[in-house]
Amino acid sequence: MVTGDTFIPISKIWAVFTGGECDEMTRNILFSIRLLRVIVAVLVGVALSVSGLQMQTVFQNPLADPYLLGVSSGAGLGVALFILGAPLLGWVEFPLLQSLGVVGSGWIGAVVILVGVAIISQKVKNILGVLIMGVMIGYVAGAIIQILQYLSSAEQLKMFTLWSMGSLSHITVTQLCIMIPILFIGLLISIACIKALNLLLLGENYARSMGMNIKRSRTLIFLSTALLTGTVTAFCGPVGFIGLAVPHITRLLFNNADHRVLVPGTMLTGLISMLLCDIIAKKFLLPVNCITALLGVPVILWVIAKNLRIIK
Repeated sequence: MVTGDTFIPISKIWAVFTGGECDEMTRNILFSIRLLRVIVAVLVGVALSVSGLQMQTVFQNPLADPYLLGVSSGAGLGVALFILGAPLLGWVEFPLLQSLGVVGSGWIGAVVILVGVAIISQKVKNILGVLIMGVMIGYVAGAIIQILQYLSSAEQLKMFTLWSMGSLSHITVTQLCIMIPILFIGLLISIACIKALNLLLLGENYARSMGMNIKRSRTLIFLSTALLTGTVTAFCGPVGFIGLAVPHITRLLFNNADHRVLVPGTMLTGLISMLLCDIIAKKFLLPVNCITALLGVPVILWVIAKNLRIIK
């Protein structure tokens, strides 16, 4: 709230939130820009961190992240199709399609992948098969995106590149009102799946022997992850490394494998991490993805080194 293009002293911020005397410009900056960005950062940090925790548990892989199911690639493909296809077909003339924009196309792309993953998870018994299908979907979508980038003009390419860097500053109040309930539903599903996640820690065979419906639980977890990740990606672009790094930081801080502790702990660690990354990004005028990468890479290297020591 303090940092940004215009420095605002803490005394003025306190005056705004307590009803004290403050100029109208400062009040507008805080409520219309900075408070909105703080809320978005909190939502993004919580959503991606919980998604990453779920994926690492389901796939029993410490390097799994929320984009593993190809949801991010689907959202990226939707955005690429809109940015390139709309001008070519003259659709930008229609107000409805203009209002749909990048966010709507990204969300549609994420939902299409969500439906595909839900169907696959019901048909495929082996979790490794679902993982491979998710990776393949990501590769196919990535290939189509590269073709579209090659065919696009410089202006369209710049628009897509800016979206792919991730940003928390372009969300409007209307978009936030759409974003919050969807993320709330995704988080409620993840909380409802805590018992299933604890059972999956010991493997699918053990979970099945305890009477857990593997297909139903897996579908719910994938639904939660796709809602959380797909919504964040559609509205803010692909924000990397938070979902991969934060669950490991949370396990280290809380020294616990119980998801009754890890899920709320991951939410807390995720929102703090995302707020710190956003503050640094604003301070140095950098894309938020650059900062999250600087946070995530050391954690990934630590996880790899730890696993190599275990193997030896």
